[in-house]
Amino acid sequence: MIWPVLVGLFGLFIGSFLNVCIHRIPRGESIVFPGSRCPTCGAAIKPWDNIPVLSYIILKGRCRYCGERISPRYPLVELASACLAVSLLYRFGPSVTFVLYYMLACALLVITFIDLDHQIIPDRISLGGIIVGLIAVPWLPLSYKDALIGLALGAGLLITIIYGYYILTGKQGMGGGDVKLLGMIGVFIGWRGVVFTIFVSSLIGAIVGIAWIYFQKKDMKTAIPFGPFLSLAAIIYLFWGPAMITWYLMFMRP
Repeated sequence: MIWPVLVGLFGLFIGSFLNVCIHRIPRGESIVFPGSRCPTCGAAIKPWDNIPVLSYIILKGRCRYCGERISPRYPLVELASACLAVSLLYRFGPSVTFVLYYMLACALLVITFIDLDHQIIPDRISLGGIIVGLIAVPWLPLSYKDALIGLALGAGLLITIIYGYYILTGKQGMGGGDVKLLGMIGVFIGWRGVVFTIFVSSLIGAIVGIAWIYFQKKDMKTAIPFGPFLSLAAIIYLFWGPAMITWYLMFMRP
């Protein structure tokens, strides 16, 4: 019973680091130096004010020095990181596979919020993830063949969709960052995971996009980042993908 507690606490502190990555990577800043600072007044945050979730509650969501409100995203990312860590521990057990898939989940979490804020997916995460994934294949539940097909299929399908959309509409839809992201996902979860990710992310994206356009009174030309939907679908596959695919095939069987 001690493992979930330790892993959950570890996930909270990793989530704090992920917040640093989300804030600094798009700005081209170091994720190591300097230490954490208030984004408004620039005051250095003391260690006791940097305890995940707890410090946010104690400080009532405000900077100790300038009193400026701190985004609730910070504790949200920390809690999401902890929940993913514990859930993946239960899914894969205390193993190298668990560590690797938690690293993937952290990368997807960072990508999600960067894409929401800046509509970009940093190459240092997606391309770096592809390299890490190819090195890590021996500890993943797939073969090198599956990983390479997943990489090629992930990137190839999105390139086809992007060019097809451009030919039909004369406009750019998804960007190259999405291509590299799906390639990274394919390395970690194989070609079946890529097919699942494209289908589920498109379904979720369509539902969320239509609802967002309706409630925000936007038109169909409004740009909505696709990276978060790809990331969410890949996470869903890690937990329930194979079972959902099996159920679907049985349901479609005459």
